[in-house]
Parts: sequence; structure tokens; C-alpha cells
Amino acid sequence: MRPVLIALAALTASVVASPALAQSLSGGSWEYGVGLGTDNRSKQVSKSDTNPFVWGLAEWTSGDGFFYGGPGIETIDSAGSDVEVELGFGARPQVAGFDLDLNVTHKWRLDSNPGTDDEAWELTADVSRAIGPATGKLRFQYSPDGMGTTEAWTWVEARARWDLTLDTALSAGIGRREQDLSVDYTGWDVGVTWQLTRAIDLDLRYHDTDADPSLFGDQYGSALVANVGFYF
Repeated sequence: MRPVLIALAALTASVVASPALAQSLSGGSWEYGVGLGTDNRSKQVSKSDTNPFVWGLAEWTSGDGFFYGGPGIETIDSAGSDVEVELGFGARPQVAGFDLDLNVTHKWRLDSNPGTDDEAWELTADVSRAIGPATGKLRFQYSPDGMGTTEAWTWVEARARWDLTLDTALSAGIGRREQDLSVDYTGWDVGVTWQLTRAIDLDLRYHDTDADPSLFGDQYGSALVANVGFYF
């Protein structure tokens, strides 16, 4: 774990120290999105107690598309909190034909029960590559101190996507989450995404984990989830 974190930190530092930083940060544009879904699933586990949710985001991207960042908000149901907000910043370099996405995000859960650990930092590193209609991606996420009673955790996931048409894609993923003072589990999903218009997409996806919901809660159970997003 430590060598991976050191490598991520070194790569991030080299990006920030690049002579092209000032030029990259010039210009840029904002994009916005709102949406709703039948269940708020993160790493295959429900954050909304298997209930519907809504979300919104705003993302700034530099003129050359290298840097990005912005806030996000979503409804949840956890430890007395109904709303989670986040603020993140990242970079999308290309290395040896692979697309990288490196970001740091701080998350807060509003109005949590007194004494609840309601904030956390998350580090994410994605590596992906597209060949024709197929795209593969590996994701590594780490938090030194999760929310609630969870302490340090990691999430490692492999994903694959196949573009069936210009507007329809089939995708699936499988990942493993290791958590201090919480449940370790493997989760997976498979689903279809439709680009209904340039600004509207619809996703229908099946989620499941190997954690027994009768022991750990319904949030770990299987579910067929629909999400729709609007972007402008």
C-alpha cells in the first residue's frame, strides 16, 4: 500500500510542477449536471438505504482538458444525514497510450448524528484504454479515515465497456473493498447505458455483493437500479 501511495504522490507532484501548468489553467469552462435514481449505489452498496435519490454537480475543466474540479451534492440516508456534499480536484494525463485520471476529493455528510465522523478524504487513480468499441479501466481508491466507524479503506475495481452503437453501451465491473472496522466485501455490476440525447442519459444496472444482507444490512443486497442524468 505505501509504495502505491508514494508513487501516486510523486506523479501528482510532477504534474503540478510542470512548466505548462499556468498555460493549462488558463481559460476553461464549466459544465453542470442533475439527476435522479432509484437507489444511490457507491461501490455496489446503497448509500440511501435502498431508497431513491437525487444528485447534482458542477465541473470546471481547463482549456486543454488536463485539469478539472468542482463540487457535488447527493441525497443519502446514513447516521442521521440526508445530504452528502463533496469538493474535488484532479488531472487527466496520458501516459504510453493510457488515459489516467488522478483526483483528490473531500466529502462531508450534513447534520449527522452527534459524535459521528461525518467527513473523509478520498484519493482515486484510474487507468483506462480504448481499443475500437471496447474500453477497459482499472480503479484504485484509498481513504486514510472513512466516515462513521470505518477507518482506512481501499477499493480496487476492474471495469469493461463495449459500445454496441453510437448511443448504447454495455458495461460491467467487479471490485474488492477492504475496510478497517467495517465489512470487507466483493461487489459487481452489469448494465446498459443509453445516450438519449446529447444532454440526457439513462442507465439501467444490476448491483450485488457477496456480503450477506441478513447479517450486514439491506444496503449490501442485490438491486436493479435506474438512473437518469441531465447535463448542460
